[in-house]
Amino acid sequence: MNTSPSLSFAKLGCSRGGRQLFQGVDCQLEAGRWLYVAGANGVGKTSLLRMVCGLAPVEAGQILWNGQPIQSQRDAYREDLCYLGHLNALQESMTVNENLVFTAALGGIAPEPAQMQSVLAHFGVRGRGEQLVRHLSQGQKRRVALSRLALSQARLWVLDEPFVAMDEAGVRMLADLIAAHLAKGGLTVLTSHQQVPIGNIAPQMLELRA
Repeated sequence: MNTSPSLSFAKLGCSRGGRQLFQGVDCQLEAGRWLYVAGANGVGKTSLLRMVCGLAPVEAGQILWNGQPIQSQRDAYREDLCYLGHLNALQESMTVNENLVFTAALGGIAPEPAQMQSVLAHFGVRGRGEQLVRHLSQGQKRRVALSRLALSQARLWVLDEPFVAMDEAGVRMLADLIAAHLAKGGLTVLTSHQQVPIGNIAPQMLELRA
């Protein structure tokens, strides 16, 4: 990572169906830090993450990446961003390898076959590369989704309930993966109902309120 990235929110606000979810949110996240987005159900945690990912419009305020609005640098920002939600977002009719190649291409990279094999082995799905995703168990699909994170060169990870429906080993594996990402100067924004430590890096808290 050649420069130290930063993410900031300036007077950010969001409403749904005429109801204010949150407003006036200010935050600054620097390289090597992770932001834990907390708040009651329905307060807009997923909506905020969708805004950060460019999947929902910024209604009020600004989201800045390296000091510039994300809308003004869509292509560059997209390459710097990797999103993982509580849904795996895998194409069921494609093989595991095809899914990995496709996702990597969105980030502007082309992983080597040996690299993909190594990552799949690390996440406990060795030898599944040529298997159709529809034939995997839910646990295996989740591990393939984690493999996409490991192959990503994006500096900003946005994770919506990433630990959901994972066993203890999977939770620890993902926490270690995030810690390694932060150690390389990356940033992570996540929301989760589970309090999971990320290495020895204390979270930066953002609690949303209406």
